[in-house]
Amino acid sequence: MALVSEPRMPIRVLIADDDALVRAGLTLMLKGAADLQVVAGVADGGDVPAAIDAHGPDVVLMDIRMSGLDGIEATRRLRLRPDPPEVIILTTFDADDHVFRALRAGASGFLLKDTPPEGIVDAVRRVVAGEPILSPSVTRRLIAHLLPEEDDRRRADARRVLARLSEREREVALAVGQGKANAVIAAELHMSVGTVKGYISRILTKASLDNRVQLALVVHDAQPD
Repeated sequence: MALVSEPRMPIRVLIADDDALVRAGLTLMLKGAADLQVVAGVADGGDVPAAIDAHGPDVVLMDIRMSGLDGIEATRRLRLRPDPPEVIILTTFDADDHVFRALRAGASGFLLKDTPPEGIVDAVRRVVAGEPILSPSVTRRLIAHLLPEEDDRRRADARRVLARLSEREREVALAVGQGKANAVIAAELHMSVGTVKGYISRILTKASLDNRVQLALVVHDAQPD
């Protein structure tokens, strides 16, 4: 995976949600940020590819539950495209039990639908800049809520992935798994932010992963009960 380049301005956003009021609300909300531009809105995951071809968004805000193609499958298909946009999953925490499936499909993170406007704007900026969205506290809550049972095969696969890494790469991977940003990892491991990005890029290549959120899930899967 190539290192993240500087995001273009404005950051172009596509909204995929089958609720017209949600699309309108998000569009109005994002208009308040001078560096963000909502380029299109669609009501079904199946319409996302055509919208990407037409408008070239940098980020897709993707609802999970839509009446046609759901956000998980739409995300999985997007990750098969060359140079796909980042995907942020929109979810209601208490009702949606598919967040981790979506992250494994290649989403860069998730937002709760009641996230304050400044939080949504910040999340869009962060995924374009290559930074994680999942905070350690929210990650722990989601793991407890969505993953009551570990899968032995997935745990074994995750441990094999980490075993292929060098000691320094494992240190970086564990820090990513704890939801730490590049600057924090750099300070704790006494290296530059550019060096951290280089390590993450090599780790993702070795592990055949799309992004750091998937790496965080691998780190979680490898942990003992």
